[in-house]
Amino acid sequence: MDVDITGAKVLFTIPIDFPVLGKIQVSETIVVSWIVMALITGLCIWLTHDLKVKDISKRQALAELIVDKANNFVIGNMGERFRYLIPFVSALFATSVVSNLISLIGLRSPTADLSTEAAWAVVVFIMITTQKIKTNGFGGYLKGFTTPIAVMTPFNILSELATPISMACRHFGNILSGVVINALIYAALALASNKLLGLIPGAAGRVLSQIPILDVGVPAILSVYFDWFSGVMQAFIFCMLTVMYIANAAEES
Repeated sequence: MDVDITGAKVLFTIPIDFPVLGKIQVSETIVVSWIVMALITGLCIWLTHDLKVKDISKRQALAELIVDKANNFVIGNMGERFRYLIPFVSALFATSVVSNLISLIGLRSPTADLSTEAAWAVVVFIMITTQKIKTNGFGGYLKGFTTPIAVMTPFNILSELATPISMACRHFGNILSGVVINALIYAALALASNKLLGLIPGAAGRVLSQIPILDVGVPAILSVYFDWFSGVMQAFIFCMLTVMYIANAAEES
């Protein structure tokens, strides 16, 4: 199979030539992203069906807890007027967490592909820019690039463009590093198993040396950090940066 510049395998190509776009390639990232969306949708349906006012189930209690935490996170950091962003921030966090953790079942995490974080960052950047224009007007937004003096305009433009780039690269780098480190650990332990068990004389050594016994247990311990802790933390950081950037854009004058 072909591999694109982000490292995601191209699974198949749609043989229809679209205007401008040409033939569309469907990569592993796209397929797993759809799986992530299906999982989140299924979980939401399961958590929210058959809701009651009294004698609620543990499932409904969990759903209400998640909604309450999302409300407190957005309103606590942005204020009541940004309540409308709760669904967006919640969806962003859920997508990021599930995408980060899906590698635990052997699928390649979509967040290990820079194009995923780049798309998220572009959406957030558009929201930040829209909020700045809404707060200061289009003229005020353009005037902001000339502060404190006009000679700073090129640097202010670079600073503005650096926001989505830094958000995307930070998330991507941390997730990809975990994927690479885990792969190196698996490979190193498999090689160590081969060399150590190969010391056993006879047919038993030849057979056992082909079994990566050391791959059992040790990588699972390390995945507690690289997959669980780091995955959830990176999702939290990305969402925190999102709400803070948008909130700050609303306060600029």
